Amino acid sequence: MRAMRIALLEDDADHARHIAGLLESAGHAANVFSRGRQLLAELTRESYDVIVLDWVVPDVSGFDVLRAMRGQQALDTPVLFLTSRNSETDVVQALDAGADDFLVKPPRERELLSRVAALGRRSHGLPAEDEVIEIEPFRVEVTARRILRAGVPVELTPREFEVALFFFRNAGRVVSRSHILETVWGRSAEVATRTLDTHVSRLRAALGLSAETGLKLTPVYGYGYRLESVARAGA
Repeated sequence: MRAMRIALLEDDADHARHIAGLLESAGHAANVFSRGRQLLAELTRESYDVIVLDWVVPDVSGFDVLRAMRGQQALDTPVLFLTSRNSETDVVQALDAGADDFLVKPPRERELLSRVAALGRRSHGLPAEDEVIEIEPFRVEVTARRILRAGVPVELTPREFEVALFFFRNAGRVVSRSHILETVWGRSAEVATRTLDTHVSRLRAALGLSAETGLKLTPVYGYGYRLESVARAGA
């Protein structure tokens, strides 16, 4: 199971600790929010792989958080509802509003972890572990830990490969600096953001990320970066 960064909206402290502990025991980083408004503010400056929502929480409900995400915030991050509401009407309403999955409390632990993992894979369009990511003219071979450009291996340090892999797995998405740092360097590591910026600069040069290759690594002011497709020069 690939480690992910997960936001959990849950106002019951005991339940939040239990679910967060379960996610963290599987290697994920879980950030807990007890208020819907608090989570919505977080999502304007931070990115996540999966968001787990309780429905009934103080101030802004999980359902309204979902509607704001899919509406004004235009976020496509996978959402799993984990709630005591269990009627068919609730399930249909959540799915129609843009939820990706729905579980009723209390969840079976292995099933919860399996569904979270499935949502993470689905959001990136990737198979489980030995994936190969192909975005012309690049081929990322995860098990072999190498990246080829037009069939030619690109020389990268192990850390540069991990940063590049994160961007290729999240191609097209805006990802926050702290999301990248947590995933690549670890949650407890004290790494200056300029270290990330240095790695990004090296990747641009090593991979030739520009209009010529059709991929560009773009900074997003006050947030992070996005690996995005651009029109090739001369095309």
